[in-house]
Amino acid sequence: MWPAAGCDVGAKGRFGTYGGQYVSETLMSALLELEEAYSGIRNNPGFTRELDAYQRDYAGRPTPLTFCENASRELGCRLYLKREDLVHGGSHKLNNTLGQALLARQMGRKRLIAETGAGQHGVAAAIAGAVLGLPVEVYMGEADTQRQALNVFRMELMGATVIPVKSGTRTLKDAINEALRDWVENVQDTHYLIGSVVGPHPYPLMVRDFQSVIGRETREQVQKKEGRLPDAIVACVGGGSNAIGIFHPFLSDDVDLIGVEAAGKGIGTGEHSASLCAGEPGVLHGALSYLLQDRDGQVLPTHSIAAGLDYPGVGPEHAMLRDSTRVEYHTAVDHDVLEAFRFLSRMEGIIPALESAHAVAYVMKNADRFGRGDVVVINLSGRGDKDVAEVAKMQGCA
Repeated sequence: MWPAAGCDVGAKGRFGTYGGQYVSETLMSALLELEEAYSGIRNNPGFTRELDAYQRDYAGRPTPLTFCENASRELGCRLYLKREDLVHGGSHKLNNTLGQALLARQMGRKRLIAETGAGQHGVAAAIAGAVLGLPVEVYMGEADTQRQALNVFRMELMGATVIPVKSGTRTLKDAINEALRDWVENVQDTHYLIGSVVGPHPYPLMVRDFQSVIGRETREQVQKKEGRLPDAIVACVGGGSNAIGIFHPFLSDDVDLIGVEAAGKGIGTGEHSASLCAGEPGVLHGALSYLLQDRDGQVLPTHSIAAGLDYPGVGPEHAMLRDSTRVEYHTAVDHDVLEAFRFLSRMEGIIPALESAHAVAYVMKNADRFGRGDVVVINLSGRGDKDVAEVAKMQGCA
């Protein structure tokens, strides 16, 4: 179903030294049951056919690989966008929620819970729950419910219950904490639908597999359009699911893979979310990976203009790829992200999510890295409808 490329997960859910299952005894039986169930469907033709049918006939896959003529002329390379913004619901998140919801239904689970930051995963969870007939409750930081009010309404419109989290920084980290508490209390009938390649094994592997459809499609599409593989692939990195989804099928190839984290107001200010570029290894939400922490191991507050990147950790596979140097990780500051948001909207008529605009910002700031004939693919992980009102407010237009 999902052919391996490059390195795969090792014993006990490890990507090199990262990953694992750092959870309470209460959750271990649920994780082992999930691991067994996922192993059973990972290469099951029947499950594959059912998921493929939903991806094709409901989610709208394959998504296009769009050549950006105007932006290419401006930036001096052959720029393509992998259009995950055109997946039903507006982002790559549905690739994963459909897969996990189908698995949960097969396991006999009666309820889905999820966490969300920008709201895109929450929307995708609500969509999957609606189409498969499973009730959904979504934990969302109170601060994020305010800056992503449109997505809150969309979730509720599709029947999901949105639970604002008022503890801590009132953002994604705290939403995950509350979702984990819920799962501990209701583990017998509830599936926790994690939205990124984070958390304890098997989540990083499972989410990566479901999102790898992005890279498999890109590989086929770019070879049809250009007759070869791209020179570089660029994606934003928060938890890291859209990035690992497009990177994984290219790990064994001579292709530059570039992940872009949120530098927020600048790494030196401490107001950022750049776990790989400025963090250290530690345990967060059930896995060992890079995270932002102080000298006592306490998780630091984060900042990003993009709610979906406002997270102090990152998936363990990204941590391994960072250490091995197979993937480059860089950052983009808020100011440059806003400029990229406007640039792509103006040049191509495509409004990117602020998360995806981090990848656009990197290419804009480093245009001299790429030559005229270089083929560069940006994973446009989501559309920017959800961010328009917030950006207008920042610009004093609302």
